[in-house]
Amino acid sequence: MSDIKVSIFSQILGLLHRESVKKIILQHNSDKFSKGINTWTHLVSMVFMQVANCGSLRDIASGLLSATGNLNHFGIVKPPCKSSLSYINKNRDYEVFRDIYFTMVDKLGPHRPDLRAFARKIKKKIYILDSTTITLCLSLFDWAHYKTNKGAVKLHTVLDYDSGLPTYAYLTDGKKADVRVAKTMTFAKNSVLVMDRAYVDFKWLFNLDSSGVTFVTRLKSNAHIEVVETFLTNDKHEHILSDEDIRLCGFYSSADYPEKLRLVTVYDEKNKQNIVLLTNNISWTADHISQLYRARWAIESFFKQLKQLFSVKTFVGLSENAVQIQIWCSLIAILLLMYIKNKAKYPWHMSNLVAFLRLNLFVKIDLWYWADYPVIRPGKPPNKNGQLSFNF
Repeated sequence: MSDIKVSIFSQILGLLHRESVKKIILQHNSDKFSKGINTWTHLVSMVFMQVANCGSLRDIASGLLSATGNLNHFGIVKPPCKSSLSYINKNRDYEVFRDIYFTMVDKLGPHRPDLRAFARKIKKKIYILDSTTITLCLSLFDWAHYKTNKGAVKLHTVLDYDSGLPTYAYLTDGKKADVRVAKTMTFAKNSVLVMDRAYVDFKWLFNLDSSGVTFVTRLKSNAHIEVVETFLTNDKHEHILSDEDIRLCGFYSSADYPEKLRLVTVYDEKNKQNIVLLTNNISWTADHISQLYRARWAIESFFKQLKQLFSVKTFVGLSENAVQIQIWCSLIAILLLMYIKNKAKYPWHMSNLVAFLRLNLFVKIDLWYWADYPVIRPGKPPNKNGQLSFNF
């Protein structure tokens, strides 16, 4: 390990494919008005903010300045000052960071065998659709309209069930309805889309069905339906209360979705409530439908990790562009750490990995040795039966 001359953070940056990043930078021409800070230095600074948990531009500049001897390993000449960071966060287009994230997802997107085992039963690509709201101070972020006295942005996300990472993300103000954003998305034929009832728009659901997409969602309580056929439930699955084929009865809803749908009622033991699931798949077992909807928890876990472990609640810039850059760099950071977590031999939890990494960010040790063996085990204690010998 003594031969390692670069820090752990330098090796994490090395996971980014520099040639791919350079191509994206050239495509966007994002270094044209760089003010001495090129896009790579900007990217390193904002990823450092996320990994090191910096709370301000001063923290970013000071943190990078403290690593003076390591900056050449980061691929930067000198650390940016806080005024330069403020300027480029406002003026450099966030889209270059968005494209860097999606390019890196294709190259580094980790696979989770525990999730894929269930996906193999379905034999289809599974996506989970949801959004999360990030509250902002309306007096400072006056562009982020949400409520009368409150501002917010909303991150609309499509999570790949295999990798546990977003394959689509779109940031809007807090007032944007979830289903309006969903209508702009397209999904591959034979894929499965799992979502909450905020996305129940029967015309859009019928378009998904016509495109060969299977969906699983929750039925709204005010929907008018008629039962076409009732099926016996399997005694092995006591949480399945009913399994029915239905048709919509409402004037507009029946016109929007004229075909049969399937209704599976499931008992949620944790919350002590019945959940009514709606799907266009007629052939799968009722338990498969319930397991698919249960998989929706993966996106809730992702949002929880993003908000608790990375800087997406406190922003270092007030403009919409600066907020976009910070959120996209947080996604790049979680992608890099998820890659390390899934490749390491040590059974990391994401919270532990982030905490340990922040303590060892500038330590010069092999990244994968550290990820596999983060704790030095003490040697065996001396024999308790042994006695000390004294020579007189």
